Amino acid sequence: MRGFGVHTSMWTMSWDRTGAERAIAAAVQYKMDFIEIALLNAPAVDAPHSRALLEKHGLPAVCSLGLPETAWPSKNPHAAVDYLKVAIDKTAEIGAKALSGVIFGGIGERTGVPPTQQEYDNVTRALSEAARHAKSVGIELGIEAVNRYENHLINTAQQAVAMVERIGAENVFVHLDTYHMNIEEKGSANGILDARDHLKYIHLSESDRGTPGYGNVPWDAIYAALAAIGFKGGLAMESFINMPPEVAYGLAVWRPVARSEEEVMGNGLPFLRNKAKQYGLI
Repeated sequence: MRGFGVHTSMWTMSWDRTGAERAIAAAVQYKMDFIEIALLNAPAVDAPHSRALLEKHGLPAVCSLGLPETAWPSKNPHAAVDYLKVAIDKTAEIGAKALSGVIFGGIGERTGVPPTQQEYDNVTRALSEAARHAKSVGIELGIEAVNRYENHLINTAQQAVAMVERIGAENVFVHLDTYHMNIEEKGSANGILDARDHLKYIHLSESDRGTPGYGNVPWDAIYAALAAIGFKGGLAMESFINMPPEVAYGLAVWRPVARSEEEVMGNGLPFLRNKAKQYGLI
């Protein structure tokens, strides 16, 4: 997980053979260092097909997901472990390096009250078991802090660090996202500083999830903080263009956030790459 990558939401949210072929070809065309695969239906993924495509183009990958309600570890840790093991195995079969995202719960998981200690205990237990299984197949796990409107359990870098340290496994890391940080952190740079010892992956996403550089994310503060901590992990652009209704519902995206793929990749990608070069990150 080094260099500059892109989330497959740019081209598809369905990782079938057609989606895989389209997204991987596009990522190669844009000279990405890696690709992040949205693993929304792990059992249905044709892993040998994906692995062959990735190996053909020499393109590393990571996978990401959020859990369905039936497998939310806060409520049902046993089901969460079973679900995560399938996703972890599929990640390994694809040849990806890590499984990250909202692996501690789901998009839209909110109880209407603050998290309880029992919920955190259940999540810790489930992720500890998942981490052991992931280690056995050479996979790392990332915990992504997301905003309060999408999940009530882990919203800040400090909370993500606390969970990583509770699990205490060497293959579990913090995953931050500039969209969520812009909502939750008391200064996005502070979130990066808080996570410095565990931060290996970051989503570069604009304040409206659209074209980077056209919103309110403080990009200079973000990149300066990453440079200050000597960040060596993955920088993944995440902008949403193609979303099925169920994903759009979970993310509360009710209107187009960018005019086209060409706008995001033609304007947003160079903007982010140039900032990364300016701050010595690539």
